Amino acid sequence: MNLSENPCEVLLIAGRSGVGKSTVSWEVTSRLADLGVAHAFIEGDFLDQVHPAPEDDPARTRITARNLAAVWGNYRELGQRRLIYCNTVSVLEPDMITEAMGGDVTPVGVLLTADDAAAEERLRAREIGSYLEPHLPRSKRMARRLETHAPAWVHRVPTGGRTVPDIAAAVIALTGWTD
Repeated sequence: MNLSENPCEVLLIAGRSGVGKSTVSWEVTSRLADLGVAHAFIEGDFLDQVHPAPEDDPARTRITARNLAAVWGNYRELGQRRLIYCNTVSVLEPDMITEAMGGDVTPVGVLLTADDAAAEERLRAREIGSYLEPHLPRSKRMARRLETHAPAWVHRVPTGGRTVPDIAAAVIALTGWTD
């Protein structure tokens, strides 16, 4: 198969901590699999988990790009051309992500949103260690940053008062992958 003749697509799922990115992403991948839609899924948070951060890469952007290129390269060799990529700031980094994927990639951006109370409730239910207290104010700051800086082409999908399957269906509809 000539991979260059099959352009790629990436679904970028972003949002503050506690908005449901991972849960929704897993539901999206499960539904797409049930529908027979070929795709791969990468949880972006796992691509930069190194401590301490490299001195020349304090934001861990380069290590993320290198790891994404390596993992996506393996999926691409299997013939995959669609990727679900879940990460808090993915919609702010489409150039880095598409370049790591080989450049000929069409992104679809989704910013999941939730109000402060809903996100805090979810975080309190999820975080059981020492990570909760510093996580709460960071989540609020990130929500403001994402809302301010996410490009206009990124779809905002509210999660409050909705079920995970409902949110996943809305996200899938934005991709056009099931048309």
